[in-house]
Amino acid sequence: MERKTLKTVLLDKLKESFFSVLPVAAMVALLCLTPLVNLSGKEAATFAVSTLFLMLGIALFNLGADLAMTPMGEFVGTGLTKSRRLLVLLAVSFVMGVFITVAEPDLSVLASQVSNVIDPTVLTVTIGIGVGFFLLLGVLRIVWQKDQTALLLLFYLMIFAMTSLLFERGRSVFLPLAFDSGGVTTGPITVPFIMALGVGIARCAGGKNAQENSFGLVALCSVGPVLAMLILPLFSGGSIAYEVPEYSLKAGLGETILNTIADTFREVSVALGLIIFFFLVLQFTILKISRQSLIRIFSGIVYTLTGLVIFLTSVTIGYMPIGYKLGHDLAAENGALAIGFSFLLGMATVLAEPAIHVLNRQVEEVTDGNVSKLQMMIALSIGVGLSVGLSALRVQLGFSVLYYLIPGYLLSLTLSFFVPKLYTAIAFDSGGVASGPLTSSFVLPMIIGSCVALRGGDAVMENAFGMVAMVAMTPLIAIQLLGFRAIVAKRARDKAAMRHIFSAEDAQVIYFEWDD
Repeated sequence: MERKTLKTVLLDKLKESFFSVLPVAAMVALLCLTPLVNLSGKEAATFAVSTLFLMLGIALFNLGADLAMTPMGEFVGTGLTKSRRLLVLLAVSFVMGVFITVAEPDLSVLASQVSNVIDPTVLTVTIGIGVGFFLLLGVLRIVWQKDQTALLLLFYLMIFAMTSLLFERGRSVFLPLAFDSGGVTTGPITVPFIMALGVGIARCAGGKNAQENSFGLVALCSVGPVLAMLILPLFSGGSIAYEVPEYSLKAGLGETILNTIADTFREVSVALGLIIFFFLVLQFTILKISRQSLIRIFSGIVYTLTGLVIFLTSVTIGYMPIGYKLGHDLAAENGALAIGFSFLLGMATVLAEPAIHVLNRQVEEVTDGNVSKLQMMIALSIGVGLSVGLSALRVQLGFSVLYYLIPGYLLSLTLSFFVPKLYTAIAFDSGGVASGPLTSSFVLPMIIGSCVALRGGDAVMENAFGMVAMVAMTPLIAIQLLGFRAIVAKRARDKAAMRHIFSAEDAQVIYFEWDD
């Protein structure tokens, strides 16, 4: 019975991933039928096969997240909070935040891009410490039931203060990279665990605002890397001489696939291994969960590992080269068309991000259906579409990403004072989740290709990077506007109800007759 149930669930996940990836694949296929983009037979075949494996990878990852990552996070959060050992909870949160971040595959890719200026080990450890410290702060916020809006306002003011300092020191070239780091560190491995950790802690220590307090860890963990990357350039010398990677398909495709699988398997295994190690230590010392739950969790880890390896390999082999070529050819042919396609592709890409489905499902559960998965997906799709479209526009006009980020975050932080705090917490979490591996491995190469076609490789660092930061920012505004709309709609309904009650047309006079 259990095997049949698992098979049914896997089929549902495959169906869900098919409809998630289909819009991206269909848009690319339709574009390749036009004279704007010409793919070789090898490129088209590689993209088609990668798409099929991408669907399988997303399905297996989502199944693994349900069976392992989410329950592990909840067990750790609930168990440590119930034990009333605050120092142990904080120590585990910090150490886990550091080591999982250091092992995040997306971060190693980012570090390799700037290895000529900042040592990759120094970069990854610094960002890992930033994530660990802010995960610790997020746990304290839940335990002490502090207002998240005030904390976010404080930290973003610190970010923009550090930004002005970089301008003063002549290091502003690092700004797009610094803001991008906040998106890449909240990857597909860490997000389900961190979100579930917040849910588990909030259930035990969240108080009357447990729903609101269960969100926000991902948001704070996205702030740490940005601050770390703004501080680090102050102690480094030189300048970034960005070299455009070789995005074309290699001649030995079979060997490339095997090498990519091996590298991806090693990186994902390290990340999951760190989570498993800490979980087992806590299991034997504090948690003591049942054997059946452990078996279920470890079977889920196998699905998670397999799904992520398939997903990341497919994206690296098939989607990265095609994304670069699409951006390069479209920008060279028609700038306006490149912006429009970027908007549509951004809307479609968010559907295929694995961690998005985990976020949407947890939001619907925690809010008891008040915020549905469909509402979340629509808001995220529009937000990410706008961010990618605006990034393509920035490439063509050549202005700083701060012209987007400063007004955007000011608007988002202002909205946080007018919408329910639950929406603010969900919004800031969604920003980190939306900027997943498909964004950095498919959409970012497309923007880089556009920049190379229009401005050359030397302009990539300042004009192409920053796109991931945009993807992390616009969902904040979109979801908070969703909360603002809910407030307005509720007030309108309340006013209509009051008018109905006091309406003269509805007044009824009741006559009583008394019998003598």
